[in-house]
Amino acid sequence: MWHHIKARLIAWAQALKRDVGALWRAAGDPRVPWLAKALAVVIAGYALSPIDLIPDAVPVLGFLDDMILLPLGIALVVRLIPLAVMAEHRAAAAEVGLPACRAAAVVIVGLWGLSAIAGLWLLWRAVAG
Repeated sequence: MWHHIKARLIAWAQALKRDVGALWRAAGDPRVPWLAKALAVVIAGYALSPIDLIPDAVPVLGFLDDMILLPLGIALVVRLIPLAVMAEHRAAAAEVGLPACRAAAVVIVGLWGLSAIAGLWLLWRAVAG
């Protein structure tokens, strides 16, 4: 029984990995609607970034984005892309693998920085206020 569960989890993880690569490729495809492109860039960029918005060191929440939010985002974007186009990009992603995404890492670090600045500014206003 455990072997079966483990095999299903591995297959699910591999399918998610393939779909991330497919979304990254689909974001540049003119046959994909603009909303799907925008969401594909955000979801794939986040998945490919070496930096998480919620670090894994944070108990429970750190894995929430990886285990729940990311798969839900991938599923949403996949539904917005025409089936034939998605099938084409899935096949290409299965052959090539995942690209590196340093730009996504810069965006995530930027979001953390902006959050820190906003937090400090709000704290300063509360203390000075």
